[in-house]
Amino acid sequence: MVTLNRIYTKTGDKGETALGDGTRRPKHDLRIQAYGTVDEANAAIGLARLHAHDALDKMLGRIQNDLFDLGADLATPENGRRGEGRLRIVDSQVERLEREIDLMNDALKPLNSFVLPGGTPAAAYLHLARTIARRAERLMVELALHEKVSPAALRYINRVSDHLFVAGRMANDGGAKDVLWVPGANR
Repeated sequence: MVTLNRIYTKTGDKGETALGDGTRRPKHDLRIQAYGTVDEANAAIGLARLHAHDALDKMLGRIQNDLFDLGADLATPENGRRGEGRLRIVDSQVERLEREIDLMNDALKPLNSFVLPGGTPAAAYLHLARTIARRAERLMVELALHEKVSPAALRYINRVSDHLFVAGRMANDGGAKDVLWVPGANR
């Protein structure tokens, strides 16, 4: 467990931060950007949860916890110091998301257009979280070109954005309040 007695340490005042293995990297480092963007997605999910109820809220709570796991995974390179035995995203977390996506999607009517972010407040925040998760995924994929990134972590962030999309439809009264794209509507 983590103990935080002091919130500021002053160790990052010169533009560097420590990874989970103790190595220091510039704050603009791709690995730092990736887990920082995962944290942004988590914060947006927190906003969505203010408007979510019951089962959806519980699912989002599990995802928030998993996103901290993902941040820990990304913060400690597998091939770095102290990388072995550290917290990593595992396949069962990806599989749980897939089951939840399928369960929610089975209750929705098929789409015949793209969905615009909006509808209910919960759906709007879920779409915001989805776009941030997609950015995190792009950063993680880029990072994987240069350093080892767990395949399970990459699958997880991809499924999170899918989950948030379907959850957004659920939050729009099962899709009834979805705002659909009308191509060329304002020409």
